[in-house]
Amino acid sequence: MRNLVAAAVLTASALFSPITAQAQDACKLDKSEQVFSQTPNGPLKAHVFAPAGTEGKPRPAIVLFHGGGWVMGDPSWSFWLVDRYACKGMVAIVAQYRLSDQKTASPAEASDDAMAAIAWTRKHAAQFNIDPDRIAALGWSAGAHLAASAAIFATDKTQSPNLLALVSPAVSVVEDNHFRALFPPGTKIEDFSPAEHVRADLPPTVMVTGRTDTVTPLAGVTKFHERMLAAGNVSVLHVYDGVGHLFTPATLADNGFPKPDPAVQEKAYAAIDAFLIERGYRPAN
Repeated sequence: MRNLVAAAVLTASALFSPITAQAQDACKLDKSEQVFSQTPNGPLKAHVFAPAGTEGKPRPAIVLFHGGGWVMGDPSWSFWLVDRYACKGMVAIVAQYRLSDQKTASPAEASDDAMAAIAWTRKHAAQFNIDPDRIAALGWSAGAHLAASAAIFATDKTQSPNLLALVSPAVSVVEDNHFRALFPPGTKIEDFSPAEHVRADLPPTVMVTGRTDTVTPLAGVTKFHERMLAAGNVSVLHVYDGVGHLFTPATLADNGFPKPDPAVQEKAYAAIDAFLIERGYRPAN
């Protein structure tokens, strides 16, 4: 993921600012910014986007984790997805996490932050009219690793999401040299790789990925998927031909900043929508 991160430094502002400016305009949302965790690196914030009004049955929630190779990014990178879920009746929560600096934080701390974000969402379910038994986690790339880690490495049930939606997911990281470099020498990387710790009773999971992905290769995603099924879990995997990481066309390098094919990206997120609808997290219309 190293080239992905370097390219992102140069282009993130230009790419994400227009998306952020267009978000949250499609429906009326109640928006708030909350501190969900105090860490040695400072407070972490949750950006909450809830359908206006608190009347009616408690709503499902979806907690969003951005990508960026564990070393860069911020919650605003997920704002473009807010309307997709909040305007369909879900409470969308965009979570911050600690970025790896090879000194004070690694993906282990980021995984702890993902668990804390889920636990905070569940603890404050009544405040935001959330159904505590319908909290989904969605992440892409490194963010998908964190979402999956919250389910697999949770030390109690309050920290685990009830459903996972993973996009170009880094779920098998034992061969990822970039990931390994973010930890102190001698760290047993298998301890932080979701695919190595699949067990029974994990949340229903949908994954979408490109067949030619060189950043989070299909082989690792397939390993996670097959182990989920073997353990008796619900796992659905959609693989899209002709695209690599985050649906970048196969004719382009996918280890730089993503350049998604819009049509394929929409198909992938529509597949996630279908899974959410099937599992009772959002309406069909």
